[in-house]
Amino acid sequence: MARKKKPLPLLESVTIEAVAAEGKCLFHWEDMVVFVPFCVPGDVCDVQIFRKKHSYAEGEVVRFIKYSNVRAIPFCEHFGICGGCKWQNLPYQEQLKFKQKQVLDQLTRIGKIELPEFRPILGSVKTQEYRNKLDFGCANKRWLTSEQLKDETLVKDTPSIGFHITGAFDKILPIEKCWLMDDLHNQIRNEVRDYAIEHGLSFFDLRQQVGLLRDVIIRNSASGEWMVIFQFHYDRSSQESGDRSQEEAMKLLQHIADKFPQITSLMYLDNQKCNDTIGDQDILVFKGTDHIFELMEDLKFKVGPKSFYQTNTEQAYHLYSVARELAGLTGNELVYDLYTGTGTIANFVAKKARKVIGIEYVPEAIEDAKVNSAINGIMNTLFFAGDMKDILNDEFISNYGSPDVIITDPPRAGMHPDVVKTILHAAPQRIVYVSCNPATQARDLQLMDDLYKVSAVQPVDMFPHTPHVENVVLLEQRS
Repeated sequence: MARKKKPLPLLESVTIEAVAAEGKCLFHWEDMVVFVPFCVPGDVCDVQIFRKKHSYAEGEVVRFIKYSNVRAIPFCEHFGICGGCKWQNLPYQEQLKFKQKQVLDQLTRIGKIELPEFRPILGSVKTQEYRNKLDFGCANKRWLTSEQLKDETLVKDTPSIGFHITGAFDKILPIEKCWLMDDLHNQIRNEVRDYAIEHGLSFFDLRQQVGLLRDVIIRNSASGEWMVIFQFHYDRSSQESGDRSQEEAMKLLQHIADKFPQITSLMYLDNQKCNDTIGDQDILVFKGTDHIFELMEDLKFKVGPKSFYQTNTEQAYHLYSVARELAGLTGNELVYDLYTGTGTIANFVAKKARKVIGIEYVPEAIEDAKVNSAINGIMNTLFFAGDMKDILNDEFISNYGSPDVIITDPPRAGMHPDVVKTILHAAPQRIVYVSCNPATQARDLQLMDDLYKVSAVQPVDMFPHTPHVENVVLLEQRS
């Protein structure tokens, strides 16, 4: 006979003590830490524990008794349900304090290396409408709150367009207005939803892998251009069904093209896979071009449907300006730009270097990087596509020269150990490490600590109202 689990307690009148990782806050109870979302330090509240481990527990606020003096009023109607902007209830200057502390804690605790005094974090120019890209899922089932589930008048299984909810992979939280991007994206998304429902288009069922409307990606740029990409899932059960679903998709595309002439790149694909990634998919143009242009300083950058570009355009300029400054370029250096993407950093620093070599995994991004050099008249760049740990080796360095400076901007997982070894073997005078994850950055800094010292640390906030933070570190050879 199975043992009955002991009911988890409701803790009354607890005081939230501090901000923790992943946008949560914490307090202490019975010699363990309790993590709670959607509250701020100083709040007094009742907390229901729903998970208890050996050294920590997780809970949720069921009643606020007293609100903290350090609190902002959330501006979004979806706050508290959507997991995207977990810090809207925290004043922006307080967010910056905690992000600065997060970088310091992770570099100190994980890196365990000598560090200089940190520069003050660079706050984002905008705290609303700062993103240039959003991805919306489409599902035949909407997410419902516990209150909505009790409403018998509410239609439960309504198709929706919005964001996926953690812990409910097959349901979508319907979004009416998101504040992270220019409001035109709200108009486009809501028009897609209204047209699809009015004309009986099927929304994707992730469990059954059926349904036409699967995903909508919206991008814009500082040049005023807009790109919209539709992921469809044509019914392949028969030729007739496939033709009919494709015809429905084309009618939707035409409607959106007519309704929003601002869209300069309207694209689509038929994704029959079990996931929504598009890197290996053929993307077709319905209207306009297969790209838009982003602007930075006096440069233009071609951004395609598969291209990575920093999602906070204005703040990306400040991030790359920091990287360029810390690189200390005089015009005589050979620079390696690792994880170059569409060559944004490579082209941004090229006019201050003798030569820049960019390496990136995605072939389409490398082609865009070459185009970006060409359209800006930059002649001192070379770009290579492939897995970093396979391309960046001793033979490559022997062929193209030992770098004076390496700029590296890896994904959240950080750098592969083989890449770190090759960098150390290449022995550049300076390494500028741009990171979107200070924890993995700290790990990599420790691996290089015997030969390189950290000379500067500059946190940069790219994502207001979230716990995410970018960090730029300058490493210099030890004498």
